[in-house]
Amino acid sequence: MRLLIAAVGRLKAGPERDLAARYRERAAQLGRSLGFPACDTVEIPESRARRPQDRCAEEGTAILTHAQGAALVVYDERGRADLTSETFADRVAAWRDAARPSLAIAIGGADGLDPAVRARADLTLSFGAATLPHGLVRVLALEQVYRALTILAGHPYHRGNLDER
Repeated sequence: MRLLIAAVGRLKAGPERDLAARYRERAAQLGRSLGFPACDTVEIPESRARRPQDRCAEEGTAILTHAQGAALVVYDERGRADLTSETFADRVAAWRDAARPSLAIAIGGADGLDPAVRARADLTLSFGAATLPHGLVRVLALEQVYRALTILAGHPYHRGNLDER
């Protein structure tokens, strides 16, 4: 199962880009042994349409093009904020074991996600009620992918909830 982060906008050189690259590389290395041969990022250009709805639609079409046949996870302010890392890892493993060709994680632009993208999503997540910069969301999404892979590998990176042990 190929892993793909499809994000609207381009990360400029700086700490967010460096950290995103670090988690992507870690996920790619660990993922190969777990049936995830690639972890890629595609930066979708921000739409130059005048109306927000048109921008969302244009960006959404690009996201859906990259997500064809994939299990699709989207980050949206209306998404679930209560999903544990372990549950996310279980979902990723289930999609892999069901022979889904890829897992696409979509991060919308400044105007959010087009309703068609949200409707197509297999899972809609949120990092909480606060609005976060897209660069940080990308870093957090990549960290969660890496964390899910470490959970699947039994790696000690994720120590989980001590109360459950």
